[in-house]
Amino acid sequence: MEILKVNNLTKVYNAYKEAKEVKALDGISLTVNKGEFVGIMGPSGSGKTTLLNILSGVDKCTSGEVFINNKDISSMKKDQMALFRRRNLGYIFQDFNLLDSLTLQENIALTLILDKKRPQDIENRVNKLMNFFSIEGLKEKYPYHISGGEKQRVAAARALINEPAIIFADEPTGNLDSKSATNIMSIMSKMNDEMNSTVLMVTHDPFAASFCKRVIFIKDGKVKIEINSHGDRKKFFDKILEVQSVIGGVN
Repeated sequence: MEILKVNNLTKVYNAYKEAKEVKALDGISLTVNKGEFVGIMGPSGSGKTTLLNILSGVDKCTSGEVFINNKDISSMKKDQMALFRRRNLGYIFQDFNLLDSLTLQENIALTLILDKKRPQDIENRVNKLMNFFSIEGLKEKYPYHISGGEKQRVAAARALINEPAIIFADEPTGNLDSKSATNIMSIMSKMNDEMNSTVLMVTHDPFAASFCKRVIFIKDGKVKIEINSHGDRKKFFDKILEVQSVIGGVN
């Protein structure tokens, strides 16, 4: 079942009339099926961040189509998109984006609170996810009380709270040390395997990408190549390094 479908996506920037047009995305097409864990890689300036912003409804494309759960988000108005994002998408950010004024359980529950779900349903869902991510003892703490790795676990729980069609992850290991990065990628892999969560992750890190089931490489706004893991993470990691050396760049 297709969760995400992208048709001939282009994004052109031209801030000033005299400026030369910059084509950040140049006819990208791709699909992500339910339960997939897909990585997007490419050198700096390849268009991967622009692509993620458009797929997640943060930015608009110049032309093309983006369907999530058969809904054309590229044609949605701003208020429609805001509601669709809240109810259908999950996000895991590099800098966590937790609210310091809320406890961790309140951060996780916020989407459901905004949607005015029953308090008991919210509590049950939050407890289930905090147990899944082994952070059940941190409920009443605030983001400034915990480590970066724990913050990313909270962010992952928050991303899952609304049972989204797809989770977008933007460099989720970018602010973590190697041990915490390994832990969060193992958790995301577990989330994908055990909860059948659909994940699309932008990363420059071959190690993080090796946890994916498929990696799509883009350069100059175009899809260059995609590779599949076939279940062997060590061989997949080596293949990612090989392709990355040909594509060029590591950021």
